[in-house]
Amino acid sequence: KWLLIPRDDWRLILGGAFLTVLAYPPFHFFLPSFLALVPAVLLLADDGPLVGPGRTLARGFWYGLLGHGLVLYWMVVALWHFTPLAALGYTATIVILAGYAALVFLATRWVHGRTGLPILIVFPVMWTAAEWAIAHQGDIRFPWLGLGTSLTGYPTVVQIADVIGARGVTFLLVVANVALADAWRRRATRSAALLRVAAVAAGVTVAWGYGVVRERTLVVRDVGTVAVIQPNVGFDEKWETGASNRIMMDALGLSMRAVRETEPALVVWPEAAVPGTFYQRPSWKQAIEDQAAMSGVPAVVGGIDLDMRSPDDYDYFNAAFVFDGRGGTSAPVYHKRYLVPITERVPFVNPDWFGGLEFFGAFEPGDAGPVYHTDVGRFGILICYESIFAPLAREYRRDGADFLLNITNDAWFGRTSAPYQHLAHLVMRAIETRTGIARAANTGVSGFVDPLGRVTETTPLYEEAIRARMLTTSDAHPPFVRWGDLVGLASVFGSLLLLAYARWRR
Repeated sequence: KWLLIPRDDWRLILGGAFLTVLAYPPFHFFLPSFLALVPAVLLLADDGPLVGPGRTLARGFWYGLLGHGLVLYWMVVALWHFTPLAALGYTATIVILAGYAALVFLATRWVHGRTGLPILIVFPVMWTAAEWAIAHQGDIRFPWLGLGTSLTGYPTVVQIADVIGARGVTFLLVVANVALADAWRRRATRSAALLRVAAVAAGVTVAWGYGVVRERTLVVRDVGTVAVIQPNVGFDEKWETGASNRIMMDALGLSMRAVRETEPALVVWPEAAVPGTFYQRPSWKQAIEDQAAMSGVPAVVGGIDLDMRSPDDYDYFNAAFVFDGRGGTSAPVYHKRYLVPITERVPFVNPDWFGGLEFFGAFEPGDAGPVYHTDVGRFGILICYESIFAPLAREYRRDGADFLLNITNDAWFGRTSAPYQHLAHLVMRAIETRTGIARAANTGVSGFVDPLGRVTETTPLYEEAIRARMLTTSDAHPPFVRWGDLVGLASVFGSLLLLAYARWRR
């Protein structure tokens, strides 16, 4: 019964969910980022006599459930390729995220009520701390689309991420949402309302001004021409009996076309482009080595790597193989470190239980990835959704990477909003580290991101494509690279201090 809430609450909850959807790709509108949490603040500011802890918790739960449920609807499509229990995986995900929202509502209301501290202080700290916690919850960490990432369609405004990171942008956006909600509540007093709106407008202007300065003053340099190939192999097609050799030959042909037509310094294949393992098909590896040696162009190729203990006992990894321009493979294979929950690593259970399902649920996580040294420069590799984890890109930059490569499959997303949401994270990674990024996706979206977060040469979904561009980067090591996510950590400690202070105040 505690989930039952009045009809008036539902108007605000539905409005918040609608604005949340509009803030993220594929819509990616500007104003909803500043309004998506306004209904939440109006609910928190409701001091009616019937608003107790239970109703506050229910409000937060439904707010989080509907918002995340609509934005992440694509999970049902994606997980369906792996299990008919896809709806359960999707439901579990949005319920967990809704639980965080409920706790943020309850903690904000409790601290505000006991201490008298304004929601303008409490709510941004609690919300940002929850985002940090979602990104650090072990095997089920899933920091997909923090509020700050909603502004990546307008990179000039989020250039400040090179100082405060994506989570810092989230904090500022929540402050803006609270201020605009307060303006709405004080609309009867026009001067007070206009003052708060003007403060938000001034903050946006300052952020935009900083972005304009960075765009004009950041010194960028050319790295070299990088070509990415998009084979456009459907998820089911890749594992059809008898199709693997044809798929591999098509990928080799596409790669050779990229070399002939664009004369790149590096060719990048997408994640899992090799439809099997080199252990089973050594001739495939030899073919890639021969192509690299003949063309003199290094290649980065996504596939599955096996660590064989015996013919029947091995660990397997989602991997990237680096072939140098002489056809050699002396560089270590990169093994993906952050695995997708359920599809690559089933959390909380023994993965050996799924031994009957080859390459499902029991991938092993890799170790820290090396920075690869080539004639085109030094680079680090992010496989698939590793692009949503800021610490990985920051670690590569600190270790000397000039640019980043993101290889991904994304075929399992289908024609949903997920490929566009996935790409949006790279805008933040480029700005935070001031590196250029090349992205190769099996079915799209492939493309390039410059150190200012500007996306170019994107491909359409589900079309075979080649894209090549002179990749640019910078030699800047911005504050975020040196200091890391100070805003996220400060929000966590700030939340604990606020809770302790509220407990002490009685």
